[in-house]
Amino acid sequence: MTIYSQHANRGKSQILATYQAPDGVASSTVTSLSSPALAAPIVDALNRISALATVPLSVYDRRDRGFNDYPRTHLGALTNRDTRAALLSGTHSLWYEYTCLQLHQALSDLDDAVTAVPPPVLIAVDAELATEARELRDAMAEYAEGIPAPETATRRCWEFGRPFVAHDGGMRMLSREVRKQLDLLEKGLSPKERKQAIEDLRVMVTAYSRCSSEQATLDYAPLSIFTEPYDSDGYYMSVHAPEPGSKKDDSWEIEIGCWEPDDPADEEGSATTIAAIRCELPTSPDAAQLTDLLDKVEQRADLLAKWAESSVGATLDETEFVVTQGRDS
Repeated sequence: MTIYSQHANRGKSQILATYQAPDGVASSTVTSLSSPALAAPIVDALNRISALATVPLSVYDRRDRGFNDYPRTHLGALTNRDTRAALLSGTHSLWYEYTCLQLHQALSDLDDAVTAVPPPVLIAVDAELATEARELRDAMAEYAEGIPAPETATRRCWEFGRPFVAHDGGMRMLSREVRKQLDLLEKGLSPKERKQAIEDLRVMVTAYSRCSSEQATLDYAPLSIFTEPYDSDGYYMSVHAPEPGSKKDDSWEIEIGCWEPDDPADEEGSATTIAAIRCELPTSPDAAQLTDLLDKVEQRADLLAKWAESSVGATLDETEFVVTQGRDS
């Protein structure tokens, strides 16, 4: 509902909130800080919080070809710390719980960003979150229940389908494309299967967001992380979550392989990934285990070639993962 930015003003960094008002786009000052370095992480966190809070209210839940609304319960976390834990325990849908997970992270990042600011700034930031939550609730009451929002000059207007937030290009998970992919992933699942898929998604997303790799990519169809570090000599690693609802692909799996050219004589031609080993995990990993694995590969790309030669039954060096399938299995 709001876009945040910082501007230099009389030797300080001023944080501005920009929004759609009844008479057009308007701005107001949130607070001022002594340096851009202090303001930047606060601006970033506020923009993510605004986008994550607003977008689920601005689109339809199209699962099963419906036109249903997403929950509004996440709004409580903007002003009530006691409700933040609920952002990590919902079971509504893969996409909505993904936004709640990211909202929890954005709020935590804001907490970290304000640890170094004076009390008046902290008070101002809390007041801004309260304003954002109140304006969104007023807009929802008017849209869904016909209760007129208070007509004030500082009112923040909202329009379904056209959220005024800074998310395009910066938060792919809020895109229609990702929402459709996750909706398709959970199609036909029972409530129990959907709950497990959401838990797996939380593990995968948390591990990805915490790892140090700049080459790792998160994919949604299937749900996986792929990484091919620099200097890996063509070796890669992918981590796959269980396929929701599948009785065949129902385990977490780590795959290590390499790219092999389709035509050995053409060094710059096409290539195909060839799996060398797989580790089928007996139980679901936690995010810390996967983050540690991704960080090891990022810091020592030579490990991939070494691991690729591991025999079935062996444990990957410096890890706890056991090889269950080899190149010739």
